[in-house]
Amino acid sequence: MQEPGLDWKPVESPSRAPLGGERVLLRPVDASADAEPFFAATHSPAAEESLWRYMFDGPYKDAAEMRQVMEWVEATDDPLFFTIVRLADQRPLGRAAYMRIEPHHRVIEIGGILFAPELQRTVAATEAIYLMLRHALDDLGYRRVEWKCDAKNEASRRAAARFGFTYEGTFRQHMVIKGRNRDTAWFAITDGDWPHLRTAFQAWLAPENFDARGRQRRRLGELR
Repeated sequence: MQEPGLDWKPVESPSRAPLGGERVLLRPVDASADAEPFFAATHSPAAEESLWRYMFDGPYKDAAEMRQVMEWVEATDDPLFFTIVRLADQRPLGRAAYMRIEPHHRVIEIGGILFAPELQRTVAATEAIYLMLRHALDDLGYRRVEWKCDAKNEASRRAAARFGFTYEGTFRQHMVIKGRNRDTAWFAITDGDWPHLRTAFQAWLAPENFDARGRQRRRLGELR
């Protein structure tokens, strides 16, 4: 018997349809077009070792090696990766994926996130995460969006908290990545959390929240 008050039905898996915003476009990965510019953006002198430290993949020896992985990514549905293109110059500067997709339980994860140094800590980066959250929770009807990271990855933990994900615990000795133990910190946003968070994202992303030099007037955390 269904729990009283639970409006329950499975939902669809996300498709490869692009997600467009004011500053970024999330589109399907195109290995032939993306490999060289994305390699350059993520393997420049400004891309410190920490950029790849907690990733399952990389760094790569050259663009050809990165392209091979991207070709595999093009064919997978879970994880379902998107290239993040900055609209101002049409450059691919990031990637992110829907993964651990469970339409029956209406649970989905946003992960595999890699922002080139030029995209990090920008309005465009926040908009990219907002677009993925909005699509999963509003368009597709998922009940829960998860965020997981290495428990030592302080930057990812701070980002999860800033975006409104709630810390739920740490899975000790969860994985071995690149020869190192990984304890995994788990975070989530539920459909009950989302209306308030959606309003905060929209207010933060609004043009009037930024001055003539592009500096934020109010922080996202304040608006939450």
